[in-house]
Formats: sequence, structure tokens, C-alpha cells
Amino acid sequence: MSNHVYKTIELTGSSPQGVEQAIANAVAKAEKTLHNLRWFQVLDTRGEIEGGKVAHWQVTMKVGFTLD
Repeated sequence: MSNHVYKTIELTGSSPQGVEQAIANAVAKAEKTLHNLRWFQVLDTRGEIEGGKVAHWQVTMKVGFTLD
């Protein structure tokens, strides 16, 4: 097993479809400019209500990636 050093960043993803899609959106966007993404940890979940219904989800997470 190799020794890894991780860098963590905080991201907030959003989606009208739900929490999982909000997470997937954030990871997909981060993958475009970062590499070696390894893990995420959900820190906070929020939502927007419109007309008495859940309209939008926001998920804030830590994302860890290995350094070159």
C-alpha cells in the first residue's frame, strides 16, 4: 500500500432532482479541473421550497484527492 497525501476542498453541488444528483453534479464539475479525486464527505444539506414543495437541493461536501 502506498503512502498518500490528500488535499481537501469544499464544494457545494445543487440539483432540482435530489441529494444524490447534487453530489454527482459537484463531483462531475470538479473532475473537469482536478484529478485523482478519491472521496467525499457530506457536511451540510439544504433545500429550497417553492409553493409548499421541495424545489431544489444543495449539498456541501469535502472532496479529497491525492497529490501528484
